[in-house]
Amino acid sequence: MRALNRREAISLGVCSTSVSLIGSIAAAQASSRYNIDADVGSTLRHFYWRIGGAQELVAKSAAVLVFPFVVKAGVGFGGEYGEGALLIHGRTAGYYNTISASVGFQLGAQARSVIIAFMTPEALAAFRRVYGWKVGIDGSVALITVGIGGSIDTSKIVSPIVGFIFDNKGLMYNLTLEGSKITRIYR
Repeated sequence: MRALNRREAISLGVCSTSVSLIGSIAAAQASSRYNIDADVGSTLRHFYWRIGGAQELVAKSAAVLVFPFVVKAGVGFGGEYGEGALLIHGRTAGYYNTISASVGFQLGAQARSVIIAFMTPEALAAFRRVYGWKVGIDGSVALITVGIGGSIDTSKIVSPIVGFIFDNKGLMYNLTLEGSKITRIYR
């Protein structure tokens, strides 16, 4: 067995720190059904209040998947984790988590909310049929960006799956859900 050189030791340390950080975020996020439902309701109300046309969009959709808190953290390597619920006609149809990993310079943590609307019954059925649905592989999510005080024109949305990423200040730009894995969880 050979000794690790300095670069390998640093890389191993950064990797293990990142994995530990992501694991602790996931453990801290584990919520009860009641807590998830309450956070989902609050997130939707905030979404409706901030973005004109959001309530109409959700009403037109076959279902909406809401992740109230997706926490991204990293030290060199990073990851995201969040838990949420799938709502069909306003009723919870299942609980899900989202997880992703990334490589590159990153330091710290941030939280955001993610809403994914399945605009067609076929898109919803394809999502529910797959265990461990991967954004960009099992289905594409068109991210919608709206300026401050803007609104959504639901007549112009043609994508079968649309998504929104926002924080407490509003919709966030230049972000992606590409590579995120969404899996059903049982609460």
